[in-house]
Amino acid sequence: MSQTHATPPTEINDSWRGWIAENLILGGQPQALLGVMIQSGIAEHSARVELEAAMRSPYLRGAVRMHNRVAKRDWVLGIQSRLNKLALFEVPRRARLSGDDFLNEYYRRNQPVIITGMLDDCAARSKWTFDYLSAQLGEREVEVQFGRDADPHYEMNSVQHRRRMPFGDYVALVRDAGVTNDFYMTANNDGHNREALRELMSDLPPLTEYLQEGSSGFFWFGPAGTITPFHHDLTNNFMIQVAGRKRLRLIAPCDTPKLYNQRHCYTPVDGRDIDLERFPLMADVRVIDCVLEPGEILFLPVGWWHFVEALDVTITISTTHFRWDNDFYTWYPANQDF
Repeated sequence: MSQTHATPPTEINDSWRGWIAENLILGGQPQALLGVMIQSGIAEHSARVELEAAMRSPYLRGAVRMHNRVAKRDWVLGIQSRLNKLALFEVPRRARLSGDDFLNEYYRRNQPVIITGMLDDCAARSKWTFDYLSAQLGEREVEVQFGRDADPHYEMNSVQHRRRMPFGDYVALVRDAGVTNDFYMTANNDGHNREALRELMSDLPPLTEYLQEGSSGFFWFGPAGTITPFHHDLTNNFMIQVAGRKRLRLIAPCDTPKLYNQRHCYTPVDGRDIDLERFPLMADVRVIDCVLEPGEILFLPVGWWHFVEALDVTITISTTHFRWDNDFYTWYPANQDF
């Protein structure tokens, strides 16, 4: 006579308790949660006892209050998000914008703008050719991001993608690359490259209408096809476009609650092809597109989400050393798991 062995019931562990708490906080109905737990192999009595204990917990009540506070702040942000949809918006281009106008119309209002005309006589625009960079700095050791194609999270994992090589070898790679996102010299490499490429900064105008005296910048250099995924910066930023064109997609900070931002300043939303089935909240988000041309400067206000794609071989200098208050990082949450 054969014996049958019943499958032992699924045990309720801390992972399940976290799931229960999160779903109750988000408004899940206990009966619906009970059904999911039973279907997953948890004994009905055990599931009921655990749900009742969770609903009585003073810790859960405290978490619900915190959730309500966040919901209130999301409501306030949503007001601006809805108002933004009342009119079409393009990033304005302003020729030789004065420092005072830049401060009053854009910097303090947290609004992007493209400034033209300030790089008309910039030496870098004519000097920084492949041949010049190789001849002048080719023997310098530089750091580059490599192996990005094999890692969908290459931006978050940037430390793992650092590789050092002679600058002349990297220039040759970019010259012959075609369209690729596999390698790119970015601000993540600045700790090493600032000294290696220091002479190049003297080819840029000081831009003292907007920047502090003696400001330095981050050197970005790569082939057509490089992608910087959607993210937001923790400071105001200038993108000084020396060579090539970049396509940008911008999203205002007030839409952050719809960006699925669960880690630091990143989102899994792909700016190349926004998947509304996977990210349905994005259907209600206004995305602003623009192309930054050589010789232009884009002001990227703090908190604005941006996706960047190189349309050509590009060289960009980014800088954060504005004349006005730009310390927002001090108040950024220390725990970046959202």
